[in-house]
Amino acid sequence: MATKTISIMDDVYKLLLINKGKNESFSDVIRRILIRKKDIMEFAGMWKNVSDKDIKEMKKIIGELRDSSTNQLLENDMS
Repeated sequence: MATKTISIMDDVYKLLLINKGKNESFSDVIRRILIRKKDIMEFAGMWKNVSDKDIKEMKKIIGELRDSSTNQLLENDMS
């Protein structure tokens, strides 16, 4: 298998070292971290501390973004 030499910052090296298993190569660590599948349950309860005021504001912003993107699509479609 071919190899490549890359440069990384010292803090990144330390993070890789912390995450490296006893019999794991750095390539194994990088591969494991990059390919890791997320479990949707990791996000369960993440929104429980969000206030009603913040929820209303987020809904307003999302609505505005949807309207804006719809308008952009319609403008592009007419061009």
